Amino acid sequence: MIFEFKSIKTNGETVEGKVEAESKQSVIDLIVGRGEQVVFVNEFEEKKLVKETKKAFAGLFGNIKEQDKILFARNLGLMIKAGLALSRALSVLERQSSNKTLKKITAKIQEDISKGKTFHEALSEHPKVFSKLFISMVAAGEESGNLANSLENISSQMEKTHKIVKKVKGAMVYPAVVIGVMIIIAILMLFYIVPTLTETFKSLEVELPFTTRMVIGLSDIIRDHSIIFFASLVLVIVLLFSFFKTKKGKRTLDFCFLHFPIVKNITKGVNSARTTRTLSSLLQAGVDYVEAINITERVVQNSYYRTVLKDASKKVEKGEPISKVFLDNSNLYPIFVGEMASVGEETGNISEMLQGVALFYEEEVEQKTKDMSALVEPMLMIVIGIAVGFFAVSMLTPTYSLVDAI
Repeated sequence: MIFEFKSIKTNGETVEGKVEAESKQSVIDLIVGRGEQVVFVNEFEEKKLVKETKKAFAGLFGNIKEQDKILFARNLGLMIKAGLALSRALSVLERQSSNKTLKKITAKIQEDISKGKTFHEALSEHPKVFSKLFISMVAAGEESGNLANSLENISSQMEKTHKIVKKVKGAMVYPAVVIGVMIIIAILMLFYIVPTLTETFKSLEVELPFTTRMVIGLSDIIRDHSIIFFASLVLVIVLLFSFFKTKKGKRTLDFCFLHFPIVKNITKGVNSARTTRTLSSLLQAGVDYVEAINITERVVQNSYYRTVLKDASKKVEKGEPISKVFLDNSNLYPIFVGEMASVGEETGNISEMLQGVALFYEEEVEQKTKDMSALVEPMLMIVIGIAVGFFAVSMLTPTYSLVDAI
């Protein structure tokens, strides 16, 4: 490996350079051995473009699907429950895994455990693969001696969360595809069909109505400045995606999901289910109450819910019940969540109560996604009808004018 370093000689002179060595410590020993003071020693970074390219390819070909992680947790839990040692169970999973990235990570975890690390410590070396929720539940399982049960709970938690997200995304696919196809057809018509009709109208010298002139004008812009048009379209899409990746953009998107008529109830249901499901699983695994809330905060996707849970963590630490936090934020969490949490706190069965709430909202979200699909279909038909009607009227009106003139 190549390291870059900076050091100071006894006379105050600064020395900078690069050196090849086996480790960072070897470079430090070398500098100290020369009687110099170490300022810094860092592994020499590759060119940014090369690094970014590697990252991009890793993202394309090294992804581990959520389903793979679910099977990893479930199968590992079953093998440990059957009496296999952890290292042996990991070895079996490594051999049977079809995902090359997961296979390498499993081998590395096995190696770390053989060197004396605990399972959750080995998992924490791969934060992009295993979430804080996953690691915390494993840690709690190791401490309590119920690792197999913790892994089964993790797989169950992840599977239910995965299903609910998949159903919501599935409900969005149909309208997205229809709208996309509509836009493509509209551009093709403006590019090829409208110019033909325009030439006919010009040869007949027919007075064109406003809507027809508008369609023809849009067609002329697309045809005469096609490169600028498509480049601008791509630029707008890129800028929108870039904006929605920023903190402010995500906040804007989260606000829209919470207030847009068709999806706001589904958004609240999904976040309520995810909050209660995660919190219940962590508490059942034996994770500290405040730590469980902190982990749940990182699990929920919507920033408004994260803000509430961040506040809840501080209030619970001071002795305030979490049910009060839910009730005080009834614009995000339905009253039912706060009331059930309150009952759970009074009876000492909050994890079971929260699990019941999670099941309720998961079923509700499933039903609402079906209802949304049924509602979106006729709405799309109306939109398509209006678009087709507008185009037909715009293009046929001059023809009727010509017939009247004859």
